[in-house]
Formats: sequence, C-alpha cells, structure tokens
Amino acid sequence: MKISNNWLKDYIQIDLKSDKIGDYLTDIGLEVEGIDKFESIKGSLEGIVVGKVLTCEKHPNADKLSLTTVNLGNDKVVNIVCGAPNVAAGQVVPVATVGTKIYAKDGSFFEIKEAKIRGEQSQGMICAEDELGLSEDHGGIMVLDENKYQVGEKFSKYFDLVNDEIYEIGLTPNRTDAMSHYGVARDLNAFLVSNDIPSSFEKIQALPVEINNQHPFELVVEDSDLCPRYLGAVIENVEVKDSPDWLKNRLKAIGLGPINNIVDITNYILHGLGQPLHAFDADKIEGKKVIVGTNNQGTKFKTLDGVERNLNGHEIMIKDGSNTPMCIAGVFGGEHSGVSENTKTIFLESAYFNPVAIRKGAKHHGLNTDASFRFERGVDPNMTRLALTHAIKMIEEIAGGTLAGQILEHYPHQIEDHYIILRFSKIEQILGTKIHKEKIREILKSLEINVLNEIQNGFEISVPPYRADVTREIDVIEEVLRIYGYNKIDNPQKLTFTPVKLSFNDQDALENSWARTLQSNGFNEVMNNSLRGLKDETHAVKLLNPLSNDLAFMRKSLLDGLLENAAYNINRKNADLKLFELGKIYHKFEKYEERKQLALLVTGREKAENWMQPKSATNFYYMKAYVKVLLDKLNIEYTEKPLEDARFSEGLEINHEGKTVARLGKVAPELLKDYDVDQDCFYAEIELQTVQSVRPAETFKFVDIPKFNTIRRDLALLVDKNISYAELYQVAKKSPSKFLKNVNLFDVYEGKNLPEGKKSYALSFELLNEEKTLEDKEITAVMNGLIKSFEKNLAAELR
Repeated sequence: MKISNNWLKDYIQIDLKSDKIGDYLTDIGLEVEGIDKFESIKGSLEGIVVGKVLTCEKHPNADKLSLTTVNLGNDKVVNIVCGAPNVAAGQVVPVATVGTKIYAKDGSFFEIKEAKIRGEQSQGMICAEDELGLSEDHGGIMVLDENKYQVGEKFSKYFDLVNDEIYEIGLTPNRTDAMSHYGVARDLNAFLVSNDIPSSFEKIQALPVEINNQHPFELVVEDSDLCPRYLGAVIENVEVKDSPDWLKNRLKAIGLGPINNIVDITNYILHGLGQPLHAFDADKIEGKKVIVGTNNQGTKFKTLDGVERNLNGHEIMIKDGSNTPMCIAGVFGGEHSGVSENTKTIFLESAYFNPVAIRKGAKHHGLNTDASFRFERGVDPNMTRLALTHAIKMIEEIAGGTLAGQILEHYPHQIEDHYIILRFSKIEQILGTKIHKEKIREILKSLEINVLNEIQNGFEISVPPYRADVTREIDVIEEVLRIYGYNKIDNPQKLTFTPVKLSFNDQDALENSWARTLQSNGFNEVMNNSLRGLKDETHAVKLLNPLSNDLAFMRKSLLDGLLENAAYNINRKNADLKLFELGKIYHKFEKYEERKQLALLVTGREKAENWMQPKSATNFYYMKAYVKVLLDKLNIEYTEKPLEDARFSEGLEINHEGKTVARLGKVAPELLKDYDVDQDCFYAEIELQTVQSVRPAETFKFVDIPKFNTIRRDLALLVDKNISYAELYQVAKKSPSKFLKNVNLFDVYEGKNLPEGKKSYALSFELLNEEKTLEDKEITAVMNGLIKSFEKNLAAELR
C-alpha cells in the first residue's frame, strides 16, 4: 500500500525526515519496503517559456512539418520547425528554448539544440503536454489561454510544483486499521509519544453539516446481518468537473488517476480515512428509493467495466425502487448509475457491510477493488458517519453542492467495543520485562483503546471496532509491545526449558529419518499447494469459497503436484529427477478423511551422463528398491500383490496383515499426457499413519557375527504362469525350520522346452545354524520340506 508523506502530515504534525519516518513505521510493524519520489510534473519546466506564434507556413521539403516564427518576449523572435497538426499563427504556446532538457517517463532526457531540420533552421521546440510531464496527451502542441499566460514569462510560474515521498508499506491482512493515511498517522503518533519524540495528532471528528431543503428518498435494508450500518446523503446542485490541483496531486502521488471531482473526493476519503464511499447519480434512481439486499440468482448486471455479469443471488446489491441492481455493494459500481458530467444530484453512500459476504461476492466475480480490499477485511463501523460528513463538506467546497434533507441511516444494533481484562502479570510473563502501568495506559490511550477501570492486577479496557483483530488479552499485549518497542526488550540472561523425550511412535522423527535417507540418495524435497483443480471430483473435498476454479478442491493425491514439478523441470532441460514430498491428501466418503503420505517420483536416467557409465533409465524396480530401503529401515514384514489403479499402467501394492502400506508403479501414459510429460515416470506413495501403526517396537536387534558359514541351495520350480514370486516367497517364509535365513529370486524363464501355461522360477535359499556347521541331513530335511510345501500349496514341480 502507498502512503504519501505530505498526506500523512495532514493528520500528524512532525518534524522528521522521510527515511526516519520509514524506520519508525517499520519498527511498529508497518514494514516499509521502499521510499519513492513523486513530482507533480514529471521532469523539469526549467527552460520552458511562454511564446506566441507569429507566423506559420508549410515546410517546403516536408508536408507534415510547419515553419513558424515565435515571439519569446523582450523582442526575441526565433524560428522553429514544428510537426504538430494543430499549430497555427496567433497561438500562445509553451516553448522549450535551446539548452532545455526534455525528460521521458523513465527519467532519460534529450537536450534541445539549434539544428537544421529538412534544410530549415530550428531554434527550439513547441511542446505538447506529455513532453512537459503534464499528461499523456500527444495529440498536438499545448495551446495556452492568452488571457492567463504572459508572453516571455517562465512557464513554471503558472504551476504549483509538488514534491513528495511515497512509502510502500507491506501490510498483513489483519491490519485494516492501517489501510489509510489517518490510521498510519495514529499508529505513528502512538509510537512517537511512547518514545518522547515530539508529534501532534488529533482524533478526527464528524463535521456539522448544514441541511438545505428536503429530499424524497427512502432507504430500505433487507437484511441487517449483511449490512449492519448504512448511511446515505442526497447532495444537490453539484457541478461535475476536474478536481483542483491539490486533490489531483494527492491521488497521483499514490498512483491513482484523477477522474472528476466527485469520484476523486470519494477516493480521497477512502485512502485518507479508510472508509469506502460510492456516489450514485440520484436522478437515475427509480422511485427515489435505495434498497440494500440481494437479487435472484441469474440476474444480469453490467458493471462499470462494461462486463455483463450473472449474479449468484448471494452478493449484497444496492438496488433502486424497481429492484433493479445499481451496484455490487462494496465491490464495483454499475454502468448506468454512476456519476457523469451531466450529473446534478448525487446519492452518496457510506456503509459497513458484512466482510464475509463482500469477500464471497468479490471472489465469485473475480473482482479486487480498493473498496472490496477494505470491506472484506472489516472497516471501522464508527467511521461511516464521520467520513460521510467530511465528504459532504468537500463536495460543498469543490463541487458547489448542497445537502438536501437529513442523512438517511440504518443502524438498528450498535456494534459494541470488545471488553477485555488486561493483566500486568500476564504482560510481564509474555514480554519477560516489566512495563510501568502508566506507560501502558499512555500507549492504550494513543491507540484509542479506552481504560474503563483500574483493577488490582491490571486494567479493564474496551477496544473500539476499528481494531477488528484485537479481541483477546494476548492481542492487546502484542499492541503494547509493538508501540513500546521490540528493541527495548532485553535478551534474557538464561534460557530454561524442559527436555522432552520423544515417544517411539513419534511421526516427526520418522519423517525426518526418511527425508535424510532420501536426500542422501540424491532426492530433492518439494512442497506443493494442497489446493488444486480436479477433473475427477469423485470423493473430492470441495472448498465452499474457493479463490479460483484452479484452487477449488483439496488434493486427492500427491502425484498431480509431482507431475507438475517434473514437467516444469523437464521443460527447462532438467530431465533426470528424483523427487519426494511429505504431505496430506483429502477425501470425502461417508466422513471426511485426511491422510499423510510420503510420495516419491523418479524419471530420466538413474545416474548423470558420464563416459564411464552406460546409459540406464529409471524403471519400476529402481523405484521399488527405494521403497524397500525405507520399509526395511523399520524392519516391517510385508507382502506384495498386483495393483489395479487408473494412475498406473502397471502397479504393485505392499501390505502388512491386510493393511496397505505402500503403492507404486509406472505412471499411466494418459496421465503423463495431461501434464505434457513425454518420458516415463515412476511413482510411489507410502501411508505414514499405517506404517506407524504396524512398525515393530524393536526395529533392530544387534547380534554377533555368525561363526559358521551360510549354506546356499538352489531350486528351479515349474509353476503356472499366474503364480507370482510373492506367493512362493510367502510359502517359503512359513517354513518351520529355524535354519532358513533368506530367500531370493535370481532367474525367471518363459519360452521353449516348457509346457504350455508354465514358467520357471530359479530361487536361492540361505541356511545357517548359528551354533554349529549344518550337516547334510539337516540341509536335506529343510529343502525337502520346502519342496513339499511348494508342491502342496502351488502345485509346483522341480525341473
């Protein structure tokens, strides 16, 4: 938000340089991100004089140029070649004399020199408005009023040049009180007073208004919850015209373009006092009746930008007596009800609308205006009448208007202050230092927080509604600290804390352990937005008030975000990726469900390109190896089975006693196409809560290295094609022998010399007796037992 130094000093009288003011604003939490310069005239008028065109003839060598002689006063006449289409003899014009610097918008300039143009001597330049920084108009030279401008005088004499410093303030969304020059001045004054720096600040008051005549207008508010307070004033005999220069410069300084005196006054009040106003052409209000309510869903309404919008039936609307919408309240005006140069009577609105309703209406229509920005965060309901009276006075002075009749008002239930007990002991506990109670009282008073009563250990206070975010004792303590000064709080001489022993099932410890493992293996962690747009809304959790259609749902899978990351990197020539993300996914079944997962995605080559390494692309088993590493760290026993999932062209599910621990597979080509990824990707997701619930209490047990050698025996088994290695593995693991230590698959064969519908698995078995060397009969007994189990359970045959 932009704050003008000159405007700020309309409310607070201080003798400080702009950089020091910027430092103080930053100290109280109004972060100054930069200080810019403002000049009411961009560039310089130095060297510009008022001249009069004596003669104007067509250039002999160029149709679009003119030869002129110009009187610069004191009998000095110069020849100037001019290309403007509107130049003519007898005109009074601004002339840049030789040596004058003409500035461009970017600060660059060129110097006027005496030169020949198409063979004719030129000793200056007749200027257009944009060349002088007065406007954007370059349609021709600037023609001056000969009754106002004296030939030979310096052009700058006729302008009140204004220089200003502009603070660019970064506000947090809760600080609606500081979204105006008055609010910033109030905060700044509180800090200066607390630090004994001279300043003068007066609380602004409502102005008395003189009532002339009467008006026939009627005000109806259909729902006080949507509009707790509404005021309207009818002002007659206004003259819509340009604003005075001082008002234009105030608005220009903060980046607003002047429109006309009425609109400029409403903008001045908005940025000055923080209260949005809206002016209607009163003669266009049917039935002389203003209704605040809603319209039916599907009602068409054309806004000021010329866009016809479909109302959803929940927006707060300002309507006329025929129920025709005139304005989306607090957001955007209508095309046909606004003020124009023909307007003679206006209806001026000042209101406090329901912040939630304003935000929903603005987001639904994709509108973000200065008014909605403030209304949806909560303006000060006590400022509505005050701001309206100040606007009325300005309109009377600048536009010649007169107030007709009483101000209409709807305010059935006054918005009360927040009642809070502030304890001195709590302040000392939170801040770690003691602040004298009179200093606290002084700070509260400067923030317009009323001390109702002093009690034994603190104050009973009431916080006015302009601070919508200060509702608790801790909020008040934060305000006291902010004004008192963070830098005044001494660092403690010692720190005390109680060590907390993490439980075995601490999920943070597990996540950190897995993250370190993956990072040490070349993975990069990503963090994606949990809000996104979805094609398939089945079991999706939809937001009631989404920011946009692209952020309307809670994510159902971490895969979408990782594919976006992959596409982004691949498009930037970074195609070899190993990514992981720890995040939550959301579903709506009979109840809402929220689960945390670890997701992995690999694509491209296994290793960076190197002359010593053969090119090897990532594959399903490459991904599976990493999943196995993570699960084996926890000593989890698991089984595997094929997975049917639309996200995968081939997939695997890992289970523990019927609970799904992980899913992994090759991402389906259709899904890759949706994200413009043209290389294979492999994805895995591990269910963190499930892993926590099934991991054994004792992850690892350390034992001595065996004194005796491991014995290996191999079997080649002929099985049906539908039999998986996982089934063979499970049968082997059920062996009653304590000597069987490991089972491994080292070959699979399908092809010639095998019966139809069969395939061959070659398995190795490692046997060990940790107390003595295994004898042949013991080994034979174990292997025969395995063979019988394979034959009985899977109809396997030895090859």
